[in-house]
Amino acid sequence: QVKRLSSEHTLYKLKTYKLARYLPPTVWKAISEGREQSLTTERKRVTAFFSDIQGFSTLAEELEAETLTELLNSYLTEMARIAAKHKGTIDKFMGDAVMVIFGDAQSEGMKMDCLRCVSMAIEMRKKMQELQARWYNQGIKKPMLIRMGINTGYCTVGSFGTSHYMDYTVLGTHANIASRLESAAEPGEILISHETWSLVKDVVMCRDQGEINVKGLTHPVRIYQVVDFRKDLGKGQTWFEENMTGFSMHMDLEKIRN
Repeated sequence: QVKRLSSEHTLYKLKTYKLARYLPPTVWKAISEGREQSLTTERKRVTAFFSDIQGFSTLAEELEAETLTELLNSYLTEMARIAAKHKGTIDKFMGDAVMVIFGDAQSEGMKMDCLRCVSMAIEMRKKMQELQARWYNQGIKKPMLIRMGINTGYCTVGSFGTSHYMDYTVLGTHANIASRLESAAEPGEILISHETWSLVKDVVMCRDQGEINVKGLTHPVRIYQVVDFRKDLGKGQTWFEENMTGFSMHMDLEKIRN
């Protein structure tokens, strides 16, 4: 009897582990704790991240199914690991595209949510360089670079669907803007909105890229290109900021002409 119960418990844990792999951590935690009702929709200020691999669709037509599966799974595994490290919620994988949300369940404040998201994007970009070298040694010579877009704003977060099928996701204009920024980014580029930039500019060096028109919006969106953490720029730093009682100064050497 003890052996049978132990075997059933092991099988249950195995099935549970397999099921958990197909659900976002927020959803799985609520289900495992018996509080599915807590997944109701609500308005939250979140930071949304979108990425995809430039030219991946063309590459997919050239590779054998086994090679494509191995390449994509190794890429998504690394991206998921980095997202988990920075406490982001993976909303979904859409082929090679990745959507991650910050501030939906484990918020540490708007500024920290933004900083964790941008930190994740910078680490993903660096990891992609390592993966590129690995894939090159496997015979895949076509360079693959990721494009990333990030935006911060109020969205509706929660479960949407029918009585038979539900999906936990984020809906709203600000999530759409993050997706549009990803589409507008060049390969290897991280584009963020003014809202996100305003919360990370003291830690992350960014370049003002002006304004772009976004489908579905009547007004243009100001965007910035993420360079790197200021602490990692060394002598290349071109942006300085100092704030004290009664004194505030910032200087951008790239914009000083005289």
